[in-house]
Amino acid sequence: MTEQKAAVNVSKQIFQENQLRILQVLLPSEAMKQNCTDNSCRPSSWRKVVLLGAAVTGFIYAIWAMFWPELWFDWCNMRTGYNEMWMTVGMLNGVLAIGLLLSANNPVRYWPTVLIATIAKIGATIGFSWAAYRGVFPLQAGWVILLNDIIWIPPFLMILWSTLETYAGRQPHRTTPYTLKEALENYEIEEESLLALSQQKTLTIVFLRHFGCTFTRQLLRELDSLKKEATQNGTQLVLVHMLQSGKEREYLVNDEVKRVADPYCELYRAFGLGKGGVFELFGPRVILHGVLALIKGCGVGVLAGDGLQLPGAFLVKNGEIISAQRARDIAELPQLEKLFST
Repeated sequence: MTEQKAAVNVSKQIFQENQLRILQVLLPSEAMKQNCTDNSCRPSSWRKVVLLGAAVTGFIYAIWAMFWPELWFDWCNMRTGYNEMWMTVGMLNGVLAIGLLLSANNPVRYWPTVLIATIAKIGATIGFSWAAYRGVFPLQAGWVILLNDIIWIPPFLMILWSTLETYAGRQPHRTTPYTLKEALENYEIEEESLLALSQQKTLTIVFLRHFGCTFTRQLLRELDSLKKEATQNGTQLVLVHMLQSGKEREYLVNDEVKRVADPYCELYRAFGLGKGGVFELFGPRVILHGVLALIKGCGVGVLAGDGLQLPGAFLVKNGEIISAQRARDIAELPQLEKLFST
């Protein structure tokens, strides 16, 4: 009986582990940004605390503005005839506070409420700053804006960023990254490992961003030129993408180009390619080059891969990197001339 009980416990544990693994595969980005224990996941607590705190201050502000609209102006030694407008502002804050309260249970799912609240609080801060600059409001009256608006902007932006990471990012299949040699051994083209191929011929490996990215679309327009340049330098062009094997045919019509599917970005990690931050994804250079790409007609598609992943290009020979171009931001396209000259 004891052995049977132990066997049942082991089977139960294996079942729970497999269930969690399936959950993380189906919702890899959710699992990445939430706390997972046993066979369930729950949102990180700090986001809930932030939204509850903002909701409480919003309710206090709303009650104060609706029932004692003249009090703040009295403290500022100001007399106005805009009490009704101030009461309306208080009511709107109350509605927003209700939205934040309801969103606190699942900030990632209800991110539009957080976005609206962030825009409102940034707008209130800018409006008061402009009024204080013009002398309409005394600067010391800004403590209300500080407590109800300014202090919540940074954590709200953090929640929005973590939401972007959750929806756009992907969790690697392995907790321990592959070494370069392990990755080259485990990823194959036509049942031959990249390691074996690199021992036969130098590989020009180009890591793509997701297929909906305007810069990836721009690169694919120049794919024939990349292939020609790689061939002229005596190398084999290989593309690495983030879709399941075969799914890339919707975007890659040229079947002559060798490609490797890496849906969990494990090969990317082995080559030292990381995720982009705010500057790498939305920096001035990215915006400028993005506008130019759109003018050229590259367009933007749906998210087809990890939206945070940075691209890169490498020369690989005998299982070793002999030249590397790791993109500084998502706008940086491979420059094979420089890659071959280093």
